[in-house]
Amino acid sequence: MDPILIEIGSLQIRWYGLFLVLAIFASFEIAKRILKGWGLDPERFEQIAFWAVIWGVVGARVGYVITSPGDFSSNPVSALYIWQGGLSFHGAIIGGLIPFVYHYYRSKIPVWAYLDAVVPGISLGIMAGRLGNIMNGSDTVGRLTNWPIGFTWPASASGFPGVCPGINDISEVVRCAPDAIVRGPVHFTQLYGVLIGMVLLLLSVYWLRQNRAYGYVFWQFVLWYSVLRSVFEETFRLNPLWIKVYLNEQAGIGLFTATQIISIPLIVVAIFFLMRWKGKREALAPSPLSKVPGVKK
Repeated sequence: MDPILIEIGSLQIRWYGLFLVLAIFASFEIAKRILKGWGLDPERFEQIAFWAVIWGVVGARVGYVITSPGDFSSNPVSALYIWQGGLSFHGAIIGGLIPFVYHYYRSKIPVWAYLDAVVPGISLGIMAGRLGNIMNGSDTVGRLTNWPIGFTWPASASGFPGVCPGINDISEVVRCAPDAIVRGPVHFTQLYGVLIGMVLLLLSVYWLRQNRAYGYVFWQFVLWYSVLRSVFEETFRLNPLWIKVYLNEQAGIGLFTATQIISIPLIVVAIFFLMRWKGKREALAPSPLSKVPGVKK
């Protein structure tokens, strides 16, 4: 496992970037096909989605820096090195929403239809990002574990620096004596993330076929991504615990990381809106928010 796919002099093409670019192009095409099937203008969507990708990357990096400050304590400038990996999905969602919200208030685009249409592509993006994390090695590493599913990184994984027992943040591995660093077994959390993306992709197809009001698919995604990520990935990540509720170093389990804390209000908000998303797609298009108390048409 090598983070670099091709290197020509100072030019590097990394697996992480390649996977994300492929996912973005695939996401655009899938969303455009969905919108065309709904009788909406896919070209208008593409113009807005272009800026959503840019703002999404900015938000993703800002979110990662906020939740993983230890990675940049020795070299703050490295916070700009996006190509080396390290993106927060929650930050990406917040950043990516900015252009959609802006154009909704400016030109009344069918924002909920657009957001529903991008859900399958976002699921692909999750898988692409985690595949890139696997190639990078040091991204989203799991905790050491004595479970049978523990994964030991091969010596050929040049991007993986190893894990230091007793330290719950991979950025602090430099504090560990060289002879104490181990390569596993750890929870293969990058693969857990790929599987979560696959599950969400299948669920998104199911949700889209339900013919529910625009926005239903998006809020279902927010709900289940937050749940699945918090339970099946973040619990086993080698991340510092913002609130130290539980830590089992033998099994490799820890509660609560920053992502888990952030996910709690997102789950509550998603459930709140889903309880108010009634009717079929055609009946409430394009904005079921008109049914939500306190939200003007």
